[in-house]
Amino acid sequence: MGFDLEGLLLRLPVVLFALTVHEFMHGWVAHKCGDDTALHAGRLTFNPLAHLDPIGTLCLMFGPIGWAKPVPVDPTNFAYETRRRDEILVSGAGVTANFAMGIGFALILRFFGETLYATSQVGPILFEIVLMATYINFALAIFNLLPIPPLDGSHILRNLLPLNAAIIYASYRRYGMFVLIGLILGSRFVAQATGVSLLGYPILKLLKFFSGYEF
Repeated sequence: MGFDLEGLLLRLPVVLFALTVHEFMHGWVAHKCGDDTALHAGRLTFNPLAHLDPIGTLCLMFGPIGWAKPVPVDPTNFAYETRRRDEILVSGAGVTANFAMGIGFALILRFFGETLYATSQVGPILFEIVLMATYINFALAIFNLLPIPPLDGSHILRNLLPLNAAIIYASYRRYGMFVLIGLILGSRFVAQATGVSLLGYPILKLLKFFSGYEF
């Protein structure tokens, strides 16, 4: 299989946009909840260069997962009475943004996909970009919802648990990356053996549900 330079050039702006909005929303919601750490760090911006983690971006472009540079958040700046709620809001903000963008791009495919594809010679390219944006945003949302540290889902779950259970759960944080690696490798093994990807299956189901296209 040769190197797909054209595919990479189409994928790059989509990846940068999805990651940038994801991280911006973390910082923006934190700011609204009373924490200006991201603001002072220059992270409340749509400039992708402020959010990029080089390795994470390359992994998302060439592999099944990826990440951006985490937005700094200091929960001690939240009101004590609402701290756990605010942490949930901040952690869920990026996921929500990716779901919203995924749905938006999917609806473009549903209502304008055929017209878009038939728009002169650039139509198929535009169609592919919108499809790619749909898939990547759904992928980021679902992956980050996994309750495995350090993903957003782990912060949401920790703050939903009773305090004693949350402390016990947080104590396993150091094993999170090993669990993630095992899950990714296991998913790839299952996909090769059965043709069904554990991580890709829900993404494709969402894509079909909202866009009407099956891939």
